[in-house]
Amino acid sequence: MRIIRGKYGRRRFDVPTNISARPTTDFARENIFNVMENIVDFEDAEALDLFAGTGAITFEFLSRGCKTVTSVEKAATQYNFIRKVAQQLNATDSLRLIRGDALRYIPSATAQYDVIFADPPYDLPGFGEIPAMILGSEMIRKGTLVVVEHSRKFDFSGLPGFIGHRAYGSVNFSLFIPQPAD
Repeated sequence: MRIIRGKYGRRRFDVPTNISARPTTDFARENIFNVMENIVDFEDAEALDLFAGTGAITFEFLSRGCKTVTSVEKAATQYNFIRKVAQQLNATDSLRLIRGDALRYIPSATAQYDVIFADPPYDLPGFGEIPAMILGSEMIRKGTLVVVEHSRKFDFSGLPGFIGHRAYGSVNFSLFIPQPAD
């Protein structure tokens, strides 16, 4: 795993071979972060990485100056890897690492975020409902950017706050800036 840019840029970490996550490719991650940086100022932002996997998105957020990053990962191997990398980077003060089910976290979370990134497993049952769950949650504040990574078989353009779609190879992203719930 490579951190692309920022204060930890170009750092590499060997991902354990027993990790079952499908990490976002470096090419797709670099491009979607370029898009996100034109929408959100990461400096002092509060970010959420749902279905964190290897933590590549988490560490890009931290590297680019986010004040805090909440990272939710269910699998013990991935959770432990994220914790280990955070310790190696001396970034544990800015990281809130939660070992838990992101699908349970979404409806129970009371914290609000400036940017939310979700990369659920493509074969997760109910995958198509996840963006609407996030957009209707209490995690949304005025101006929150929500990015959902998905396969090309999904089209989320009809959901509230949809602002665009990006595709990099076989990796697709839908972007939203929803209005917070009243």
